[in-house]
Amino acid sequence: MNNKNTKVALINHGCAKNLVDSELMLGLLAQNGIDVTLDDKKADVVIVNTCSFIHDAEKESVQSILQMIDSGKKVIITGCLPQKHGLELKRAIPEAVAFLGTSDIRQIVDVVKDVINSKSEIYDVSENPVYEYPEEAERQQITVGSSSYVKIAEGCNYKCGYCVIPQLRGPYCSRPIENIVDEVQKLGQKGVSEIVLIAQDTTSYGVDIYGRPSLSELLVELNKIEEINWIRVMYTYPSSFDDKLIETFAMCDKVVKYVDIPLQHSHPEMLKMMRRPVGDYRAFLKKLRDRIPNVAIRTTFIVGYPGETQEMFDDLYKFVEEVRFNKMGAFEFSKEKNTYAYSLPNQVPARIKKQRKNKLMKLQQKISLEVNKDFVGKTMPCIIEAVSSQEVQDGKIQVIARSYADAPEVDGLVYINTDKNPVPGDIEQVKITGCDEYDLFGEL
Repeated sequence: MNNKNTKVALINHGCAKNLVDSELMLGLLAQNGIDVTLDDKKADVVIVNTCSFIHDAEKESVQSILQMIDSGKKVIITGCLPQKHGLELKRAIPEAVAFLGTSDIRQIVDVVKDVINSKSEIYDVSENPVYEYPEEAERQQITVGSSSYVKIAEGCNYKCGYCVIPQLRGPYCSRPIENIVDEVQKLGQKGVSEIVLIAQDTTSYGVDIYGRPSLSELLVELNKIEEINWIRVMYTYPSSFDDKLIETFAMCDKVVKYVDIPLQHSHPEMLKMMRRPVGDYRAFLKKLRDRIPNVAIRTTFIVGYPGETQEMFDDLYKFVEEVRFNKMGAFEFSKEKNTYAYSLPNQVPARIKKQRKNKLMKLQQKISLEVNKDFVGKTMPCIIEAVSSQEVQDGKIQVIARSYADAPEVDGLVYINTDKNPVPGDIEQVKITGCDEYDLFGEL
């Protein structure tokens, strides 16, 4: 293949952290004169950035890989799948031309050049990953819109019983405050209105480089940036969400009053078995609501973890019923190799896991509708996502927005019929006129 005529595409799987890695790899390639495209049909080489968090995610990644190989593409497999399975993956998919681990994304330029030059046996997967953010890379964004994810750290120092992430991503590694501020300013100058801060655990930000959790200090600095309107924080950890951070959320006007805090369960014995922090979550959530006016709280729970009794699940159901989260997700425990929970006794049957998940989600659907009904008649800030060019009725067009209580891609939307023409990325005051279980309807 000729370096100048070769086109390279990338297919991303998995979480927002993976998306940022994909955008960084594309940026590194473009900076080094390699022709990148988002259309895999036009590409000679396809990078598949994989997810390996649970079995279903692995299956989806493998399907993409095999599809690209069947299409005659030279396939480079990056990310969690090669990190988790190592040489076993290479033996399982020998048609792939290269393998790159989670902490080796800086090598993507050399790997692609080697593939273009038909070098064989390219395997670059660090056995013990330690992530280092390639600060020199100019991210080439895959998603175009009013919001952008910003990775503030990678890796994890916790040992939750069900989670393989520490093995896939290594120890916790934060980026310096000044680097994050610089990136956010550049994103703001490009027209990004909302930044979404992500890490495996955002509340541990800074522990490794500043000797203490420093998310509060980071938020204060980001709050000064004129070019952005909203700062949203995802993936916080209950035992690290201290009073100082609560005060920062309340005080910083650009930090949206939205707390994403995966609690995973309510029963103290279950939390111990999960290797999660045990605390008085009811009191903690009350404190959040008392100190951060109109805060929206999102969480996730795992049902069917080994040893979960009916009594433990009933405790969780009652907890959700009492606390009334704005947003909630429930997931069935997925048995993953190389995790503490994989070989635990008292595995819960699949049928029971499914029943428990469905029961919890049915409860949340009811709560979500009631929470949304409380917004009807009120005016709330919403970020404009998209403006339709087609008339829906009486000279009005439909505008798609998100409220401060809705994170991109995981929560609901606000559908607005208006005769105005708002600009994507702008924050508008929207009067809410109706709702369903997940979405709101409003007018400008």
